[in-house]
Amino acid sequence: MKRSLLGTISGLALVTAGAGMAFAQDGEPLKVGVLVTLEGTYAVPGEDGVRGIKLALDQADNMAGGRKIELTTVSTDTTPDTAVRSARKLVEQDGVDIVIGPLSGSEGIAIRDYAKTQPDVTFINGISGAQETTLVDPADNFFRFNMEGAQWSAGLGEYVVNEKGYKTVATIGEDYSFIYTQVLGFAIGFCQAGGEITDRFWVPLGTKDFGSIIAALPDDVDAIYLGLGGGDAVNFLNQYQQAGGEANLIGGTIMVDGTVLNSKGSAKEALIGVPSSGPQADTYDGENWVKFVKAYQEHFPEGERFPTPSLFATGYYNATNAMLQCVDQVNGDLGEGQAAFRDCLANLELDAPNGKITLDENRQAIGTNFITEVVEKDDGTLANEVVEVKDGVDQRLGLSKESFDAIGLPGRDVPECKTSY
Repeated sequence: MKRSLLGTISGLALVTAGAGMAFAQDGEPLKVGVLVTLEGTYAVPGEDGVRGIKLALDQADNMAGGRKIELTTVSTDTTPDTAVRSARKLVEQDGVDIVIGPLSGSEGIAIRDYAKTQPDVTFINGISGAQETTLVDPADNFFRFNMEGAQWSAGLGEYVVNEKGYKTVATIGEDYSFIYTQVLGFAIGFCQAGGEITDRFWVPLGTKDFGSIIAALPDDVDAIYLGLGGGDAVNFLNQYQQAGGEANLIGGTIMVDGTVLNSKGSAKEALIGVPSSGPQADTYDGENWVKFVKAYQEHFPEGERFPTPSLFATGYYNATNAMLQCVDQVNGDLGEGQAAFRDCLANLELDAPNGKITLDENRQAIGTNFITEVVEKDDGTLANEVVEVKDGVDQRLGLSKESFDAIGLPGRDVPECKTSY
């Protein structure tokens, strides 16, 4: 599938030589580079990210502002070094004007820093969700049209305390920036609602054997929060089922994304009834979401896609559409230093499938978050069903700047679990 997707998206490119240029000249192609994870733990999510890009471009006839889009796609593997190496290829060898990506949290932090060295290129995040990327020393030429991991957790902590009755929780998470951010967002709401986090377990990305972690899980808590995704999520579920695990589970956003809910095997059935939260929900009935799902289903053959788009497809779709709309608005002329194009991005209200998205002063998305529970549909597939919607979720989760900054950057032991922040 990876080869076919790359072949399809490469087929959209018009191969030309020479460095990218900031101005439209006689309708010359606009060079756009894509960073997406197609190797390792998040390869399957990355493949759906590519579908999101392709859908957005095909809907626009691969044109914006009178210019053909020349696309170059480079794979990463979730590591910062690979992300920067791939970005350098796109910018310094292929001469792209715009970069869309990356996918994973720590990649995003690294690309933000690289963006500062390339002031003539605009970077639009794919779906990476580490808080630090835009909150700390943001890059003027880096824009993120997706909420980050803490925003994706908004409302979940309060929900599991007040509606599920879970007062004590242990957490398991992949040991990197995005999951730190997810746990921070969950913990702030959970602890303020009176919950207690008793233990925090961390595992490397790409963990194959969860035996020691499963054996160490406490049996005197109300639930286990799972901050895992991709292959790690599937491996954990299989091994947890085999070990006879029966604890109540709470899902981090990517634990219950479509890339996991539609994985092979029966272990995913342990997720039925599991509460979670994130930037979209399969059963959402918003008009734009229904249209987007229909377009996704019609565009890609059954068996080569998920029943509904994953959040990775949605994130890259939104990023691509933001680019297309602003290239249209400046009539293909990005302007001196891409200033006009960036001004459009900064002030854009994106009428996205998963709700309206605007950017704050750090060019970070403010958007809608969905509290969900996993359900089994009539056809036997699993989906995230909406139970609550949170509009206008900002990066500080409604706290004052002083209160939020006092919490500290997300980490293994941050935030401290308190009833007041």
